[in-house]
Amino acid sequence: MSGVTLNKVIKRYGDVQVIHGVDLQIEDGEFCVFVGPSGCGKSTLLRMVAGLEETTEGQINIGTRDVTRMDPSQRGVAMVFQTYALYPHMTVKDNMGFGLKMNGHPKAEIEKKVAEATRILKLEQFLERKPSALSGGQRQRVSIGRAIVRGPDVFLFDEPLSNLDAELRVEMRVEIARLHKEIGATMIYVTHDQVEAMTLADKIVVLRLGNIEQVGAPMDLYRDPDNKFVGGFIGSPAMNFVDGVANGGNVSAPGLGMSFDGLLNSSHDGKALSVGARPEHLMIDMAGDTHTVELTESLGGVSYAYLTSKTGERVIVEERGDHRSTEGDVVGVQIDASRIYIFDAENEQRIRT
Repeated sequence: MSGVTLNKVIKRYGDVQVIHGVDLQIEDGEFCVFVGPSGCGKSTLLRMVAGLEETTEGQINIGTRDVTRMDPSQRGVAMVFQTYALYPHMTVKDNMGFGLKMNGHPKAEIEKKVAEATRILKLEQFLERKPSALSGGQRQRVSIGRAIVRGPDVFLFDEPLSNLDAELRVEMRVEIARLHKEIGATMIYVTHDQVEAMTLADKIVVLRLGNIEQVGAPMDLYRDPDNKFVGGFIGSPAMNFVDGVANGGNVSAPGLGMSFDGLLNSSHDGKALSVGARPEHLMIDMAGDTHTVELTESLGGVSYAYLTSKTGERVIVEERGDHRSTEGDVVGVQIDASRIYIFDAENEQRIRT
């Protein structure tokens, strides 16, 4: 068993606390992604699991073992970093087997493990090359191969695709997803890119300022965010938010030019709200007159129209089909009431209807 359990984990640097009592259960064989903006604590949390950062308080278990105070080499983890950290004077084959060689493993065992990692990552034709003769994506595959040969209980990835161009990022996402399916190991992956999180994860952990905001399957977080932060972070383009107010159970959202009847009970009357609407759920109403199209982005099969309402609030609408809005059009927007999200404007928590 190689699941990972964090129990009330805290990290302090002197008087500054950066991780605030995190509780988390990652199941054996699960692909878990830590996601959040820069400075949210995701890499710090990963490095605590690896043993590269000391845990101030709390407990970390890998399987049934308490590894909180263990040396990194004893934890059964392998880490893939943003930088490839390959030995430039060594071939691909020697880079992948070097760690095992230094730990005194027999040559035959090293050859076997390197051959298996090479097969999984499709690196056969590059074994005698040195890193300078490889592309960025190939170097990252070698870095992953070096982790595979160790046969760890848990793989840890710290923003491994950040240095790659857009096309290679897509290619490597597919490679990592395929790798997880083939070897079935527990993987923890850190990224600030929610697209990576959505496409790779079995479970996403959304972090902000050292706290977990929400944990769940990608589509669960997308469809059912607990708060405004998660709603705005998960999804691309981000969820639109406009000011709203509750009155008599109805929700008025001038930024959408709409009012939604009977959504809330009277206890919310007069409360300031934030009304969320995803771009793909909004529709342009060419007969309306509440918004002006400021800009359109055409990506071929889909366009994004950037609108400004009469109240000055900005809204993005996804458009498909042959008839789309153009810059300067005066339009309205429509959305089914079941598609909106309502948040308390003060504490940003979801108000479920």
